[in-house]
Amino acid sequence: MDGTAVARRITDATAAAAAELTERTGTAPCIATVLVGEDPASVTYVRMKRNRCAQAGIESRHVPLPASISTAGLVEAVEGLSADPSVHGILLQHPVGDHIDERAAFEAIAPGKDVDGVTMHSFAAMAFGLPGFVSCTPGGILRLLDAYDVDLAGRHAVVVGRSAILGKPAGMLLLGRNATVTYCHSRTKDLRSIVREADVLVAAVGRPRFIAGEDIKPGAVVVDAGYSPGNIGDVAFETARLRAGLITPVPGGVGPMTIAVLLAQTVDAARAQLGVA
Repeated sequence: MDGTAVARRITDATAAAAAELTERTGTAPCIATVLVGEDPASVTYVRMKRNRCAQAGIESRHVPLPASISTAGLVEAVEGLSADPSVHGILLQHPVGDHIDERAAFEAIAPGKDVDGVTMHSFAAMAFGLPGFVSCTPGGILRLLDAYDVDLAGRHAVVVGRSAILGKPAGMLLLGRNATVTYCHSRTKDLRSIVREADVLVAAVGRPRFIAGEDIKPGAVVVDAGYSPGNIGDVAFETARLRAGLITPVPGGVGPMTIAVLLAQTVDAARAQLGVA
């Protein structure tokens, strides 16, 4: 499944929507990117996202903060952005440092500006099928499956990973599409036998080639949401592709979709805050 191509179509539509909104209101959609410290990978991710924003006609306001900042200091900064009417979306790049209460920082994001879908409010809305912003990577996965006409109803979906911003919300979104969902994690017994039953597999553990190709059910849909240095995913791609019906590459699969959803949700947030239907 070509995430790069699907993401490009989404971003093109987002750019057109951003241009129309800017013309109608005189205000461009704006996202604030908050970066704690100077972790090289995080710096690269934020730079890439800001570049994509510029290409889509979305303004980005970068908020760099020292690695030594306290939880209270970070919460104060995020609350300030939440209260700023010129900022329509907030992206808090994680990780933020072991000394910081990351959840407290996420919860300082106003729900209407949570375009990355990281707050408990967004998770609850998503789980109940109510209006709100989805976590960007799981949301991107669903859009990619839709682009390839994958019917999820009644199919056994196995999610390997249970993080608050990837594994758990991915399972909720799949459940919302009437899939039968199994969560697996580090304490799952006989993981391989469960993976072998998956009609749809979402690998989200961040361990290189954790899922062996021979464990893929013939014809299964495989979504590799993992990433390790060297552009290596969670699934052994070369052998898995011989058994899967559809499979995402790393890179070029889930990653571009994540950014595309972030941009689209930023425009949606701006439209709502500016009162444009």
